[in-house]
Amino acid sequence: MEARLHELVERLKTAAADDLKAVVLYGSAVTGEFVAKHSDLNILCVVGHAGAIELERLGPVAEWWRRQGNAGLLVFTFDELRRSADVFAIELLDMKQRHRMLFGQDFLESFEVPLRLHRLQVERELRTNWVRLRQAVLSAPQKEKSHLAIMVASSSAFCSLFRHALVAVGQAMPSSKRDAVDGVATLAGANPSAFHSILDLREGKRREKDIDIEAALQIYLEFVEVVANEVDRRLDAT
Repeated sequence: MEARLHELVERLKTAAADDLKAVVLYGSAVTGEFVAKHSDLNILCVVGHAGAIELERLGPVAEWWRRQGNAGLLVFTFDELRRSADVFAIELLDMKQRHRMLFGQDFLESFEVPLRLHRLQVERELRTNWVRLRQAVLSAPQKEKSHLAIMVASSSAFCSLFRHALVAVGQAMPSSKRDAVDGVATLAGANPSAFHSILDLREGKRREKDIDIEAALQIYLEFVEVVANEVDRRLDAT
């Protein structure tokens, strides 16, 4: 991982030259929850200008990075980050908490994230991902392998939203995916066993054959529904 990150920074510096202001690694790659098989290397590039010419210069680097199996590069200017911080409160709070500077000064330590729209974003994203989960199940082949893939692919996003749901209702932000799952399970009185099974699988602590996939899918869907409804109810009441 370190070699790839070093090469990425060097390629970005060559392509952007003085226009490159900072490169940030964020997310599970800077915590103990990173799993190479399932986790992404999430990268934020801060540049001086992000017009067509600058983006075209970065294009070959972005394409190389995607070919390595990574998520796409996120490109912002400092001014754009400041102006959009309220809209992307979930993402930027996560970056503040879990990041590592690969290039440039650590501006995130003192970066202010307004929370006036955070609760609305949490509620909307929970509902949106819930709908996407249902659509995925509806459109997938009726096979255990497909259903397991849906749970594995969606679990990380839901765990992030569970963290922020707890913040939105006035609790401290959990430090791990499991703490987030347990926190919203307590909040909503929901059964977290399916999420724990999927997290165990992602971390290599459980084998696929040891999971009753269809039973887990039922519990997984119910958990998301119950949590989304409870968070919705609590936010509407305040």
